[in-house]
Amino acid sequence: MPSTVIRHIAYRPDLRLLDVEFTTGRRYIFRDVPPEAAESFRRARIKGRHFNSRIRGRYVFEEVTEPTDGG
Repeated sequence: MPSTVIRHIAYRPDLRLLDVEFTTGRRYIFRDVPPEAAESFRRARIKGRHFNSRIRGRYVFEEVTEPTDGG
């Protein structure tokens, strides 16, 4: 089922990085996320609820900001 809050998730098991893009366009990288947590998130039926209860506030994160082409 598509999420109304989360547009895309990706996981890099070699680096334990979870990449979450929201429907607002904001994107965050969560560090040191165990493979089991990423897989559980990927399989969650209600991704927004799962994110709020099991990802948010549990892992160090940073917002990804794309550089602008301001010349």
